Amino acid sequence: MTMATANDVERARREGELFGIPLGDLGWFQSLLMGLATGMAAFFLTTFVAILVLLFYMMATGKHPDFADTYRLAGFPVGVVVLVLALGFLGVQWARRMAKKMRKQ
Repeated sequence: MTMATANDVERARREGELFGIPLGDLGWFQSLLMGLATGMAAFFLTTFVAILVLLFYMMATGKHPDFADTYRLAGFPVGVVVLVLALGFLGVQWARRMAKKMRKQ
């Protein structure tokens, strides 16, 4: 879906749409899955980048760092923070939708 006018952008913001994904239509289980998937993706991407950084560091200095630190010091904290933020955002979207439905009844 293309955003041709300012009204389209405003409607997407109001309905909770992100990159064409209608976040406003997700149920609680779908929101949970999306939040978990986002946290896992952040964990794996951060760990991958940290491994590459340590690899280049090892090549430049000749030292042998512990690659387990990439999981413990980089991937895990970033993954947890993104997981909490994603679940918080999606939980608020779901709660707003449920409150809106309750007001309509």
